[in-house]
Amino acid sequence: MEAAIAIIGLLFLLFIAAGVFVTVKAVQATKRGVDRTVAQARRSVEDTGLRARKFTQPGVTGELAQLRLSLRTSMRATQDALRGGVADDASLSEALGLFERLSAHGHELDDELRRLEREPDRAATSARMPELRERTQRITQAADSLRWAALDRARKFSDDDLAALNDQIDVEAGALRHWTREPLRDPAAGNAPDGGAGAGRQAAGTGSASGAPGGSWGPEAGEPQAIAAKDPRVRPSYPWQKARHGEGTT
Repeated sequence: MEAAIAIIGLLFLLFIAAGVFVTVKAVQATKRGVDRTVAQARRSVEDTGLRARKFTQPGVTGELAQLRLSLRTSMRATQDALRGGVADDASLSEALGLFERLSAHGHELDDELRRLEREPDRAATSARMPELRERTQRITQAADSLRWAALDRARKFSDDDLAALNDQIDVEAGALRHWTREPLRDPAAGNAPDGGAGAGRQAAGTGSASGAPGGSWGPEAGEPQAIAAKDPRVRPSYPWQKARHGEGTT
């Protein structure tokens, strides 16, 4: 009895632990989803603000917005390409590691450009613009190089797979179009080497020798017989007619 109570208590504790574990995992997944949604919304709002400043605020402010927008667009596109392709191509893992290192420089530059947008000394900011443009160009060119290399690699694999598939389809199509019609053989001929000709000669010889009605049109092949005229006084009888009984006389 005590053992049964202990087992029931242990099962109850395991059930509670499993429920807590599932609840924690669900909460964590929900939190990650919410954080991801909030981050995406924040990025969308920030990108919209950068586009607005790019067109509405000329000068240093508009140029800073342009640099940040080009940097963020290039880095985000490369990140999506590499993370999406590494699941199918493990060779991209090294490229993804290089991008993570490049991403650190990109975040550093983006933070610096954000601070300069609020910098009141526009003259000092203008003096730094050539160096900021050069850094932005170097980072975006490196990111674009990784992205285009990954896309070219994926396209090359897709082209090779398509070429192999086309070859297989051509072979299968050729096999489907390759048919041969075997000549008809007389079952009575058996496996004779001369086929139907020997069988024909054998049949002809048999028919002429024995006079059997195998393939002739009359009692004897080659001997047509005259057709006798019917007597007009004789009525033809048919199997479906009833037999006529004699009439009685009085």
